[in-house]
Amino acid sequence: MAKKGAELSIEDAVGLIQRRDTLAFGFAIGQPVGLLDALGKREDLEDILIYSGLLARPFSWLDNPAFRVRSAFFGPIERASGKLRADLQFLAAGFRGLERLALRLRPRVVLARTTPPDAQGWLNFGIHSGATFRAFREAAAATDRLAIAEATRHMPRVEGLTDLGRNRIHVSEVDAWIQHDEELMTLPTGKPSREEMAIAHHVAERIAEGSSLQFGIGNVPNEIAKILANGQRGGFGVHTEMINDGIMHLHNAGKIENKKSVYDGLSVATFALGSNDLYRWIDGNDKLRMLPVGAVNDPAVTRQLHRFVSVNSALSIDLLGQVAADHIAGRQYSGVGGHHAFVVGGGEAPEGKSFICMKSTATVSGMPISTIVPALPAGSTVTTPRHLIHWVVTEHGAVDISALGDKDRAAALIDIAAPEFRSELRRNL
Repeated sequence: MAKKGAELSIEDAVGLIQRRDTLAFGFAIGQPVGLLDALGKREDLEDILIYSGLLARPFSWLDNPAFRVRSAFFGPIERASGKLRADLQFLAAGFRGLERLALRLRPRVVLARTTPPDAQGWLNFGIHSGATFRAFREAAAATDRLAIAEATRHMPRVEGLTDLGRNRIHVSEVDAWIQHDEELMTLPTGKPSREEMAIAHHVAERIAEGSSLQFGIGNVPNEIAKILANGQRGGFGVHTEMINDGIMHLHNAGKIENKKSVYDGLSVATFALGSNDLYRWIDGNDKLRMLPVGAVNDPAVTRQLHRFVSVNSALSIDLLGQVAADHIAGRQYSGVGGHHAFVVGGGEAPEGKSFICMKSTATVSGMPISTIVPALPAGSTVTTPRHLIHWVVTEHGAVDISALGDKDRAAALIDIAAPEFRSELRRNL
């Protein structure tokens, strides 16, 4: 075993992983891609159990039957992995729940992507604190576990909070680290569709001055941010799972004040994903803090925020108000992530709002179907139950169903369904 804090080659660092072992690492941009590519080249592995989610690339070990992968969030890689030989299964845990699992299960090896050590020897976790930050620090402190960092000079350096570990660890504390200067993955900003633009306008016009904002991934939240950046209202706060390009634009437009009662004066998140311009803007930005997911996604925190607004997407909603956002008709599309937690927070915060956004139709086998349905399709799971739902938004309008009786709720949802499906839906009232 190398001395604590040693810089190793990729091959030597991967050699520290045993033939039968348990590993954990972060989502997407937090994944140490050099180490994970090198792990796929080992031919002596017998049973490797991995906890992660939203894989950054189709790693070669996905075709190795010695690997068992438990993913808490499916992305394109997981959805396309059905014909590969690894045992890949969905792990039913929210983002905050994954942190709790990592602390309880204590995987022997925890990997992280960081900045190189600074002049004082600090490795910074950059734009991914997420669900593995605390687990990594615990593994580093344990004599029977390993914490291995992959440093890249492309990782922005982002401060945390003192009582939450400052989003960093000293190089002398880790079991090993490597230098692998691969650029970070980016998320291109797509051109919003007509429907997405309409949804964004419906939401933006209902966001009050001084609201604290949580945005998810996709064109709709970025378009909402653009509308707010160009509009008359301001004084917003940012408390979000993900920092995206839209948050950057709001800051640059002078719309962010962060007078929000929790983490006052700071925009906080647990990871960032977007353009290279976003990453350059984040680097060393003293207005931002990257915190562990448990400090960001906890409804006990978000319900204290002034006019907290959460914006999330969904695949389908039934006339009772049950939302399927990650799994429908027997297929896993994504994950729970922060969906449920932020819906709770938006609904319980003083003057808070929670928005569920979705196009009124989807295309299945070349045919349009309504995403507002009498009942969720067989084989679907409820991501967020009906008693938590507040605003529902399609391109045809927005309705607050939180205080409506069951028949009135169904009627309100039908009013924002695609016009060609409304008559059929009304027959189910």
